[in-house]
Amino acid sequence: MPDAQPVTLPHSGAGRPHATWDISAETDQTPVAEALFREYYTEVAGRYHTLHGFAPITPEEVDEDLVAYPTGQLVPPAGVLFVVRHEGEPAACAGLLLIDGGRTAELKRVFVRAPWRGRGAARVLMDVLERRAVELGAERMRLDTRQDLSEAVALYRAYGYEEIPAYKEDPYSNLFFEKRLVEGGGQAG
Repeated sequence: MPDAQPVTLPHSGAGRPHATWDISAETDQTPVAEALFREYYTEVAGRYHTLHGFAPITPEEVDEDLVAYPTGQLVPPAGVLFVVRHEGEPAACAGLLLIDGGRTAELKRVFVRAPWRGRGAARVLMDVLERRAVELGAERMRLDTRQDLSEAVALYRAYGYEEIPAYKEDPYSNLFFEKRLVEGGGQAG
């Protein structure tokens, strides 16, 4: 896959117009990836704190907690990170990690920055991630999330992901999804 691919989505006629996106496969160890992960984690942890009545998360707590999510996993050959940009500005990211001997791709760190939500970046990411997972030989995509991340849950369901029993232990996840990618040699839809 080339370093950056421009992707334009047609305007749906409702809401904000879709943007033209540049999407690139990158390593999860770049300053851009680290900044997106920090923003992602700050939002997700902040929601968790609010949901459970904890004090607002502090930048120091974010620093401490990010240690549990080391970089270096979403790199070839077992992983990939995609960053979506609009006019050079990072707008979104998502990765996949091959697990289960490569038969399964796990969706990781799907995040669209607030100013870019509702403009098609998530759709671009999902399409590219599923296509890349098939190229890498994965038969299915799995992911874990939380019920309070309602936008993410709605996105996954809209893309045909079905709820499954937990496939791993994660104290912060309470929903697990899977989508079959390959049926009869092609990509499932």
